[in-house]
Amino acid sequence: MAETIAALKEDFSLIDEWEDRYRYVIELGRALEPLADADRNPRNKVQGCASQVWIAAHEERDGKEPRLAFTGDSDALIVKGLIAIIFRLFSGRTPSEILATDAGALLDELGLREHLTPQRSNGVASMVTRIKSDAKAALAQTLKSA
Repeated sequence: MAETIAALKEDFSLIDEWEDRYRYVIELGRALEPLADADRNPRNKVQGCASQVWIAAHEERDGKEPRLAFTGDSDALIVKGLIAIIFRLFSGRTPSEILATDAGALLDELGLREHLTPQRSNGVASMVTRIKSDAKAALAQTLKSA
């Protein structure tokens, strides 16, 4: 995870202007893996976002604790880019790693939160809450099965 965070910080440090950083965030969103139509359902819709946002969690079992992979989409380009950044932090991690990650601190380090509207900041918080909720459920299921 440290490499992912370092890479994001490096990418953002190379871009001086915030307008250019927003373009970069949008590019990240455009590169997201498409969300399957079946995953565009009420269960995967993230509440608390002004834009339409869907996040689907998929478990990958390769050891004691599963790894969670996420797919998602939004109807807003900048939000889709924020989803891509959040997925870089959380996708492919175990539930324990996800629960231990402070996404807010990273967004502060990137300078993103200070440049987001309060509405978008709330939406990002809702997305992180949703991912952590999925991680808690996966961890509980793992402990129950053990």
